[in-house]
Amino acid sequence: MSKKGGSRFTLDEEEVQQLNPADAPADDPPANGAADEEAIAPRADGDTAPPPPPPQGVWKYLPQPMLAAAAFGIIGSLMVYAYLQERIMTGEYSTPGSDEKGIFKDSVFLVMMNRIAAGLVAAGVLLVRGETAELKPRAPIYKFFMVSGSNVIATYCQYEALKYVTFPTQTLFKCGKMIPVMIWGTFLHRKTYGVVDYSVAAMVAVGCTIFLTSGNVKAKRADASDSWYGLALMAGYLGFDGFTSTFQETLFAGYQMTIYNQMMYVNMCSATFSLVVLLASQRLFAALEFVLKYPQFIVDAVVLSFSAVAGQFCITYTIKTFGALAYATIMTIRQFLSVFVSNILFAHGMSALQWLGAITVFGSLFFKSWHKSVNSGR
Repeated sequence: MSKKGGSRFTLDEEEVQQLNPADAPADDPPANGAADEEAIAPRADGDTAPPPPPPQGVWKYLPQPMLAAAAFGIIGSLMVYAYLQERIMTGEYSTPGSDEKGIFKDSVFLVMMNRIAAGLVAAGVLLVRGETAELKPRAPIYKFFMVSGSNVIATYCQYEALKYVTFPTQTLFKCGKMIPVMIWGTFLHRKTYGVVDYSVAAMVAVGCTIFLTSGNVKAKRADASDSWYGLALMAGYLGFDGFTSTFQETLFAGYQMTIYNQMMYVNMCSATFSLVVLLASQRLFAALEFVLKYPQFIVDAVVLSFSAVAGQFCITYTIKTFGALAYATIMTIRQFLSVFVSNILFAHGMSALQWLGAITVFGSLFFKSWHKSVNSGR
């Protein structure tokens, strides 16, 4: 197996762990730096075409059309995902023609559905592109399972936490993902971080603390004492998710594979891992019974799964074409909008101090993106 170097981008949530945009095949869309080579293209008569004039007036302050489209794809698909995630884990389902209601309880079953959808889409893309050689694993299967195990646990913690804490609380906690990633990176890779990185991490921690201590954080169906269990689940999410990202960086830097090969095998291994857990705990048939009894659930779960997959592809395109900085900025906007919309649709009633804590977190992340933009000369 051929080896290669290079880093990977750590994506969000939601299942974006399965991608490695840095390992994209050569025939995929070029990175932003390759645009200069295409700006002056040969004409048929041998001359060169001049580059297009830069935008003038108000247009120069607006994003490129393709970047705006990519941002719309990321924000739109992941906000649908966020809404359905909260609806499935906190709402009630009713039987057609009956007043009987049920509450979905098995997060592992939902994880399995997500992973099956993502794995099938990745396999379909490889078949459509005629890359049948990429249907074979490019790394030992047990290594995919090592990544999948921690990824499934992290996603389970993320879903399960919504039974005990509100969605805005979950989202703010997820913004603290950079803290365990920095810790794992320091111990496993001996990485060093700058003053800005530590300062932003500290401000994110401060903002989360303000949010957690200045208003209600428990889910509507949970007791006040249960909110600590939800926070413990989110701490588990951050720990396992940070480990997943760091271990993927170690694993996938060593093997030549396309993003679709990685996406297919990590997701299918995760689906297998989830199925084994459901069978071992004897919860599979109860989950299937719920699906048959409440057909609206399967609609929500399928839309949730494929909106997550659509988000993954939009994220991959954005990182490869416009860079990780543009992606980080878009994701920060998406997270803030998700908190805002959730607070309206599900009536969480965030206090003024909680909004201050949220703005502190998102403002710190925006500052980090701005600082990187200035230093990179963009």
